[in-house]
Amino acid sequence: MTHSNALPLWRYLIAYLLGTVFFLYAFIQRVSPSVMTEEWMRDFAIGGAGIGILSGMYFYSYAAIQLPVGIMIDRFGPRKLMSVSASICALASLAFAYSDSLMFASMNRVLIGGTVAFAFVGTLSIASLFFPARRFALLTGILMSVGMIGAIVGQAPLRYLLELSGWRFIYLLLALFALVLGLCIWLAVPRRPAQYRAASRAASLAAAPAPAVFSGLRGVVANRDSWYCAIIGFGSSATMLAFGGLWSVPWLTTTVGLTNTTAAAIASTMFAGVALSSPFAGWLSDTLGRRKPILTAGMTVLFVALVVIVYGGVTAPWALTLLFLMAGLGTGTMGITFGLSKELNEPAHSATAMGFINMWVVGSGAVMQPLIGWMLDRQWTGELISGARVYTNASYQWAFCALIVSVAAAIVCTLLVREPLSGATVK
Repeated sequence: MTHSNALPLWRYLIAYLLGTVFFLYAFIQRVSPSVMTEEWMRDFAIGGAGIGILSGMYFYSYAAIQLPVGIMIDRFGPRKLMSVSASICALASLAFAYSDSLMFASMNRVLIGGTVAFAFVGTLSIASLFFPARRFALLTGILMSVGMIGAIVGQAPLRYLLELSGWRFIYLLLALFALVLGLCIWLAVPRRPAQYRAASRAASLAAAPAPAVFSGLRGVVANRDSWYCAIIGFGSSATMLAFGGLWSVPWLTTTVGLTNTTAAAIASTMFAGVALSSPFAGWLSDTLGRRKPILTAGMTVLFVALVVIVYGGVTAPWALTLLFLMAGLGTGTMGITFGLSKELNEPAHSATAMGFINMWVVGSGAVMQPLIGWMLDRQWTGELISGARVYTNASYQWAFCALIVSVAAAIVCTLLVREPLSGATVK
């Protein structure tokens, strides 16, 4: 790693660390609804579809803004964008804590999703700018692993805190954390190396009639391998975000008879599996110089585990824990798709390519969370407990088939995408 304005390594490590903390925070915000479904159903007087939509508002804005995020980071760099977005997220979290209507809560959930959307691609940009290219897949895996720690914190520990203080107090704490984080990013993340800033300005000035970044976007979208990576990302993350991140907890409590805290603990093992396998998959991929075999194996493991969880009739907590862990281990290989998208597109538009993939990754939550809720509501028998709707196991099995189909599509695309490190020509 050589830059004309190179700083000590510890400065870059701190920048990367702050980015991973931002992504950890984004995951706490992302999965927190899974332990708040009963409280939100009661306080906002909504059913499964309403919960899916309210939780999904995060994903709608997060996914929709991913392409602009990638374009803006390619143009302006990660420092300013990440610090400002974290600060706006603090305000949105504060407003969400005082929401007294579904509409106001949904608006703030949209803002939260749109602001933390800068965390993942911004941190990948830091890794790309300040660290050797041969470490990119490993750094991506570490980033995902830290994010999963946030997902674990957002399950059983967050449920425990909720029972002590309520969900509104939790969002006050999240607001304070985001404010402090935004200030730290502003002060500690270095500016991009001079040659990158100059290249961005030159590309913008030279482009006519449209900015060069939009021609880069056209190139990314026109590349069929970008779409294969997107479908892999969608299929693998759908289970993590829609199942592990929302619907698995109410399913386990109502059909298996577990407590909310126990169900959240079991669900969190899926994120623990992702945390364990993400850096290992990235390291193995970099070491072997191969992407596809690891992706195919991971998606196959996820598919088998998901089918057994949903249709296998398993009720023993220890067995469910192992199956959720297995599903997470398979999902963790998904981070390799970001390395693929970076390698199969032009280097100058790497953040745009990664933003495109992340749009589909997070978009899976935007689509699948409310879709599963809608499918559950179609099967609802009218049963209520403490004002919250209760669904049968058969209803859940019907709704979760959407996840099975998406993972199967991901497996197919791992076979179709090119292998850039094994001699394929990158265009």
